[in-house]
Amino acid sequence: MENSTVVTEFILAGITDDPQLQTPLILLDSRLHTPMYVFLSHLSLMDLAYSTAVTPKVMAGFLMGDKAISYNACATQLFCFVGFLVVETFLLVSMACDRHAAVCKPLHYSNIMTARVCAWMVVGCYAFGLLEASTHTWNTFSLPFCRSNVVDHFFCDVTPVLALSCSESNRSGMVFFILAGFNIIFTIMVILVSYLFIFVTILRMSSSEGRQKAFSTCASHLTSIFIFYGTGAFMYLQPGSRHSMSTDKIASVFYAIVIPMVNPLIYSLRNKEVKRALKKAVGTLRMSLWLLG
Repeated sequence: MENSTVVTEFILAGITDDPQLQTPLILLDSRLHTPMYVFLSHLSLMDLAYSTAVTPKVMAGFLMGDKAISYNACATQLFCFVGFLVVETFLLVSMACDRHAAVCKPLHYSNIMTARVCAWMVVGCYAFGLLEASTHTWNTFSLPFCRSNVVDHFFCDVTPVLALSCSESNRSGMVFFILAGFNIIFTIMVILVSYLFIFVTILRMSSSEGRQKAFSTCASHLTSIFIFYGTGAFMYLQPGSRHSMSTDKIASVFYAIVIPMVNPLIYSLRNKEVKRALKKAVGTLRMSLWLLG
């Protein structure tokens, strides 16, 4: 009998051992180390996160017919989806404040949007997300469920799950409506006020080139805001008597799947710095593969 060792794991050697030829992440580009791109990187992370909380289960239902989800998994999905969604909402507000400082107070921008301020704004976004996700999850799953166990949706969202409760109290629905309304209305007001000052400042610019540059800077952010808030208001701010789950499902497809796919295109295709960083990363990868070949 020959001595043999049971292999329990493998180690991937990677592309190359030369650190200078390692494929760099776009985020390592020094031109992207600004508050705008810090917020944008977290926005991209949230797009990936809350779509991941929904899409795999939806695809399993389509491809394998597996439409069952456990009680705990449903609660986890709702917690993750709500939390990531709220974080993205406040990230969009933070980006509006950043654009306001950049356009309206360009000479003081570096003093206003310091690394410390930027970090605290990001931490605040995640804190709001965690707080509201915990509130909505407890508010929903603390209720008794004695009706049908069929959720009239393609994922566990607050409204369709609340509809299954046999509780006669409207407290949970009111809590959800108030918090959702606060999120949407408050954040929209902050964004509108920020962009009101931005547009006034742009219109006062004497240079047409400066106005065009300022509008271009804000165009991507505004596009994402219109899509995100338009769909959100349509889904969550309707009175219960006017709610139609059929139309909500269609809106949710855009909200949970389409928007996270579109946002990276909206920002990256209109942004010169991201394009340059991407070209640099692709060029380095090509050189690494050429040297290895």
